[in-house]
Amino acid sequence: MKKLILGMLSLLLVAGSINAQDAKGLEKDANRALGKFNLDQSGAKDQLAIAVEAIDKAVEADPNYVDAWLTRGEIYSAIATQIVTDRQLGMGLSEGLPEVEKPAVTAFQAYAKALELAEKKRDIKNGVSGLQALQGTLSNKGIFHYEDQEYTIAYENFDALLMSHKMLQDRGEESGLKEEDYNRQIYITGLAALNAEKMDKAEMLFQKLYDMEYDEPAIYEALYTIKSEKTSPQDAYSILEKGKERYPEDVSLLFAEINHYLKLGQSEKLIDKLERAIEAEPENPSLYSVMGNAYETIYQKRAQEGNEEEAQEAFNQALNYYDQARELDETNITAIYSAGALYYNRAAQLTQKMLELQDDYSKEGIEKYNKMRDQVIAEFDKALPYFKQAEQIAPDDVNTLIALKEIYAKKDDIEMSNVFKDRLEKVQAGEEVESYFKNN
Repeated sequence: MKKLILGMLSLLLVAGSINAQDAKGLEKDANRALGKFNLDQSGAKDQLAIAVEAIDKAVEADPNYVDAWLTRGEIYSAIATQIVTDRQLGMGLSEGLPEVEKPAVTAFQAYAKALELAEKKRDIKNGVSGLQALQGTLSNKGIFHYEDQEYTIAYENFDALLMSHKMLQDRGEESGLKEEDYNRQIYITGLAALNAEKMDKAEMLFQKLYDMEYDEPAIYEALYTIKSEKTSPQDAYSILEKGKERYPEDVSLLFAEINHYLKLGQSEKLIDKLERAIEAEPENPSLYSVMGNAYETIYQKRAQEGNEEEAQEAFNQALNYYDQARELDETNITAIYSAGALYYNRAAQLTQKMLELQDDYSKEGIEKYNKMRDQVIAEFDKALPYFKQAEQIAPDDVNTLIALKEIYAKKDDIEMSNVFKDRLEKVQAGEEVESYFKNN
């Protein structure tokens, strides 16, 4: 039995030696094909496909063969360089190249593996020089993928660039990224990670920049966004606060702060922030809409408290800002609908008070009821032009159709109420409708 086991072991050793021998032959074939391509880069692109096939088999045959990993790095780096050059010059250099995924990242991984295995000075030197030459390609590939909104691949290229920098520095070798370039690259990599929704990676990168107080206001907005989702807006607010201290005039941080207070529903605190935002961007209709919404919330609170004077003042301010948004953009559906809803909701509140009087059949009670009904209709009449305008812009908006149906019903115009009831049912059934008021 012992002889049988030894015999099987010797067979395995023979098989291993055959694989290693295959790896050497395949690496030579790949290197030869790469050499032919290097001699004629426009006419021998088919040699790169031969090189890729051979070198991929070589590293599979013997994963510990340093020369194979070094050659793999050269081959994939050559492909990536051709793609980058073609993107920069537009000379058709990418035509005829083998279709491989993430060639620059693959080249980095190959050089990294070679350096992990390398013991000879020659192999170490080749691995280091390969990494150094690859850094520019990794940067450019990352930028191009980022521009194409391929954020995951952009992040992988940028991340490989950062890792190459660390590997070279750890060996005391020169990196193409100097200190300021390196810090900037961390920031760009963080943006790619954020857009790729790699939140843990993005948080780690932005936290590093935050701790070193790197001069870039977007770091505070990004880190606040990540941490507010991870914990809560309240817990993350200190980051935004620090950013505002460093960059008090930065508009992006101001908008982030506005969104913070919107999430918390703290309308009173919003007013000052929005006034500053409007000063910075006076032609931005969205800011006026948000300001109108903030004042509308204050109006509702004051009305519930019974403070009629302050409620009316807040109502007027809300309407004023909605109207300013409409003046800047006559198709701003948010502002138009919101202005109509402002009157509509006040009519609904008055309706509740009116219903409290309906059981009082005294002469005085009937007079109060009729007077309040006139007030309700007057509010609906003020809301109606806004909803008509909204319907012309977005005839399939469900909320607008509901409002029109209800307003006409309250005005006892059953025919028009049924018109919008039918249109609402069609929209809810998935049918398309054209604007009623544009055609009538």
